[in-house]
Amino acid sequence: MAEQALFGRYWEADSVIHSLDPRTKLVGVIFMMAVAFSAGNFPAIILVAIATIAFCLIGSVPISQALRSIAPLSFIIVLTALFNLFWVQGGAVYVQWGPLQISEEGVRMAIFISIRLTILLLSGSLLTLTTTTLDITEALERLLAPLARIDVPAHEFALILGIALRFLPQFAEELHTIRIAQLARGAKLTTSPTRSGIAGLTSLLVPLFASAFRHADTLASAMEARCYHGAQGRTRLQPLAFTRNDTLAACVLVGLLVVTIVISQLL
Repeated sequence: MAEQALFGRYWEADSVIHSLDPRTKLVGVIFMMAVAFSAGNFPAIILVAIATIAFCLIGSVPISQALRSIAPLSFIIVLTALFNLFWVQGGAVYVQWGPLQISEEGVRMAIFISIRLTILLLSGSLLTLTTTTLDITEALERLLAPLARIDVPAHEFALILGIALRFLPQFAEELHTIRIAQLARGAKLTTSPTRSGIAGLTSLLVPLFASAFRHADTLASAMEARCYHGAQGRTRLQPLAFTRNDTLAACVLVGLLVVTIVISQLL
């Protein structure tokens, strides 16, 4: 737990959310997205934000670590906020630079959308922080199992997602290692769109892609050596099972959705 939390990395702890069935948590994330989008005003979205923070605390995940886990995706929040800040117009005008202006409605919408996107990212991060990759893969496969009747490869799709989540933290660490190594060799890494900036970016991406292909080849060899044949004959040491806590969690999410809709309509 001394390691920094990253999106896709499991945060080991003993909490109620950790003990929930992964299917409940996977559906719960989708439900939280519906709750966030159903919030139509600031009182409703603040309620959802408080509930999200409460879920993190119940899951024994420090808020600082939860925010750190979504830091690599924060550019999505910033770009969306800036787009709404300059695009949405209405009310008093605060600042104006030629055709660009910042109005009261633009500021309100930028803050509102930023809170909503932060809730969505925190909900997804809470799933990966409190659920192992194997459990997420198994839960997704179980939820997609009915689609197998129409030839949807549920197991393969879940396996691809599980492998992606498993390697996200590792690739982040390797990118950091490559960057430190390049700086130690005197490389000038910048985000400038100039030729030097593109060359610096290439010096990071080429070793990273080479490492990704090497990991893929090693994983393929390991699966072949273990006679992997998909879901055929596959068993699980600890089968998934719903408990009373899963029912309680479902009731809490439904209640949150109802209260959010009511507040959005009345206030």
